[in-house]
Amino acid sequence: MNDNALHTVEVQIREQAAAYCESNNVPGFVVGVHHAGEQIIVAHGTSNVATSAPMRHDTGFLFGSVTKVLTTTLVLQQVDRGLLDLDSPVVKYLPDFALVVPGAADKILVRHLIGHTNGIDADLYFPDDKGRDALVAYVKGLASNCGTLFEPGEQLSYSNGGMIVAGRLLEVVTGLPFHDLLAREIYAPVGMPDSGTSAEQAILRSTAVGHFLDPETMAPKSTNLFTLPDTWGPAGGTPIGTIADLLAFGRTHLAGGVSPSGTRVLSAESTALMQQVSYDMESPNTPPIGLGWVLYPFGDTTVLAMSGASPGGVSLLCVLPEHDLVFAAYGNNPGAIMLQDQILQWLLSEHLGVQIPRLVTEMEQDVDLAPYVGTYRSHQLRIDVSVVDGQLEERTTYEPADESQERIFTEFAGGMTSAPPQRYVPIRPGLFAPAGYPLETFDGYLRLLLVSFHDVRDGQARFRNGGGRLTRRA
Repeated sequence: MNDNALHTVEVQIREQAAAYCESNNVPGFVVGVHHAGEQIIVAHGTSNVATSAPMRHDTGFLFGSVTKVLTTTLVLQQVDRGLLDLDSPVVKYLPDFALVVPGAADKILVRHLIGHTNGIDADLYFPDDKGRDALVAYVKGLASNCGTLFEPGEQLSYSNGGMIVAGRLLEVVTGLPFHDLLAREIYAPVGMPDSGTSAEQAILRSTAVGHFLDPETMAPKSTNLFTLPDTWGPAGGTPIGTIADLLAFGRTHLAGGVSPSGTRVLSAESTALMQQVSYDMESPNTPPIGLGWVLYPFGDTTVLAMSGASPGGVSLLCVLPEHDLVFAAYGNNPGAIMLQDQILQWLLSEHLGVQIPRLVTEMEQDVDLAPYVGTYRSHQLRIDVSVVDGQLEERTTYEPADESQERIFTEFAGGMTSAPPQRYVPIRPGLFAPAGYPLETFDGYLRLLLVSFHDVRDGQARFRNGGGRLTRRA
């Protein structure tokens, strides 16, 4: 690669970001690309509309669920050191770990926590505990509040609960609070000098805040909630850093576990294990998953990826080992995910010459919809599926357990806890697309908009999968 090639990337991204942000009311965007030894960072717009502070190259932001790859790296470090065994039950290390279903927690192995195959039904469980014992309180609360979606290893469902239990597991085997461990074992050796773990640290430097669009004026407004509770740290609620820091972390995984400064952060064997398929639902809307990483197939190229939602913001980290490239981005409005998807696909197709095949090539018209009709549930969430005018129609209802849960989730979602009914058209039996979307929408990251149904027994699907998350037939 030559400097002109990366300069072309910089010009393209700058123009693309400016156009998208202006037409979609995204206040600010920051993005970085590291390719074959060269690196660029592009910043655009405003980091906080309340202060008019600019989005800078070194503006910090909430990592959101990108943190899950950091948490998984911490777990594999302890495996390397012999303190954890991936195939041991979690209760070997955490005897008090329990769920409302008697004996269910006893079956969950350490690898299930970081492979999203644990079945813990806690995706929207937000206990508001703070401080050093926040994760202790979270695990204690699972025993009286959360059950299971499926048997461990039976299915795949994106799991915040699994990552948070993994965080508590790390505290027990290392004797350090999760945030201290993150700073000592990831930030320092990787070379992430501008990363932190709290709002108190973030306020000391340039930091972006999230925004939601005012439903009446469509103008962006700063979020009322900066971070999620401390209980969500290992899943992505509190870690904060910059694009340069995320690129350094991605380069560490690109280099087999060795940081840009030459420090061994993770063994080559464990780094490779994170990048291998650990579970594949073999459904186009749910890419195979490794440990920590989601493995997106784009033709013959695999993109290791993890995105992260935060209150009013969205981040993305992608590592492309076959092309020696790392891509990281953050936008301070949820709509920025569309821009991230556009840039990723441009990098693949135009910069790297990767052929991206059409994911959905045709739609089947004559599909029996009866197996999918019914009510599906997960913790505090209800989805009613019916047939209307020959299409599936879904109605999603948030059912908060108490006022605290409702307050946190409502602020996290920008006040929007309900959505109008959504129609879906069949692609094939068990796989559906939101009505009205062009087929090319689903070629990239937004394949997560597709909905699938799984494990049909006696003419009824047991599970619905939307956005990588399962709900179970009630």
